[in-house]
Amino acid sequence: MAARWFFLGLVIFAFVITSVFSYDRPPARETLSLDHLFDDISPSSPQQVHISLVGQDKMRITWITEDHDTPATVNYGTTEGNYDLSATGTVSKYKYMLYNSGEIHDVVIGPLKPDTVYYYRCGSDTDREFSFKTPPSQFPIKFVVVGDLGQTGWTNSTLTHMAASDYDVVLLPGDLSYADILQPMWDKFGQLVEPLASSRPWMVTQGNHEVEKIPLLHPKPFTAYNARWRMPYEESGSSSNLYYSFEISGVHVIMLGSYADFESDSDQYKWLQADLAKIDRSRTPWVFVLIHSPWYSTNEAHQGEYESVGMKKAMEELIYKARVDVVFAGHVHAYERFTRVYTDKADNCGPVHITIGDGGNLEGLASNYMDKTSISVFREASFGHGRLEVENETHASWSWNRNQDDQPVSADTVWLKSLSADPACMKQ
Repeated sequence: MAARWFFLGLVIFAFVITSVFSYDRPPARETLSLDHLFDDISPSSPQQVHISLVGQDKMRITWITEDHDTPATVNYGTTEGNYDLSATGTVSKYKYMLYNSGEIHDVVIGPLKPDTVYYYRCGSDTDREFSFKTPPSQFPIKFVVVGDLGQTGWTNSTLTHMAASDYDVVLLPGDLSYADILQPMWDKFGQLVEPLASSRPWMVTQGNHEVEKIPLLHPKPFTAYNARWRMPYEESGSSSNLYYSFEISGVHVIMLGSYADFESDSDQYKWLQADLAKIDRSRTPWVFVLIHSPWYSTNEAHQGEYESVGMKKAMEELIYKARVDVVFAGHVHAYERFTRVYTDKADNCGPVHITIGDGGNLEGLASNYMDKTSISVFREASFGHGRLEVENETHASWSWNRNQDDQPVSADTVWLKSLSADPACMKQ
């Protein structure tokens, strides 16, 4: 009898501990119905407005209209309703099988003052006014990092949490809209993210869901992505919108293309070599790299894929010798943080690898893991986003914020020290 009561007590204790300390992973949510976002929009009204950094003191404003006669002009200034500056740009469009895009307007404005709010209007529309804040010129600087975003109920939860935080720039390691050849879904995604993407720069790279290549019917990859989300690749000496770099407030950020050729004889590889060689750690003591397919993962999803294994084999040594601080990835729909690592072993001079492909995609979470290894510090299959605050030349704080019950919960936090501040690493 005593043994039976002891066993029952253990069961009750286990139940209480599980109820208090475990986290029940949320189910996937359906794709949002976003048609209402296009209500009351005239043919000349700017839609899907988003901004991105260009050089040290400029900003690209991108928007779409239905009207063919809307000028590619942005009027802007530092006082609400008073636009004493203006710039003009280009208009383009693309065709994807039977789909014809709207008029895509692309205007670069500047020079701009750092840490300043600008108000702007796009084209000939006088009804919609937007505003953005430029990043600071020096530390601290705050990033939001979010991958595999999509347009589901969980996406909306993630965007709400992002909007409530104080940040300067969004970094997105691929898989934006999950349009998957259904081009109107790109339009809906643009409207969904516009409130955030029009007010802070979004710096993105591509994932597998941006490829949208169909043999015979549409053999050209990345048509919609390249047309809608132009990044400052030319400014960094790149020949492709699929990989580029930029510098901001003491940070050098490299956006690589997991689905562009990356072998040692490729343009991307040669560009990366040259870009890493140009980095001056006295000016940018921090270096971050974004890819889509993770080089390190203990999740069962996407194991052994060429975009992960092959790219790691080709480029990991370059990244290591350059003393990159952090490598962010998406693709796997879960969160995982590794210690500093190189060639599958802990290495104090290697980058921290973080997988953050949990923004809210429609495919759901990747919940199955392999046996945990010593280099994997924290892992969890939950939706969320990351916040990276670079405090100064030597230290930065990282936190992963889980969307628990529609409330952001900081589930993993760590302080990072720049490798540029480690004499043992910099002398090698």
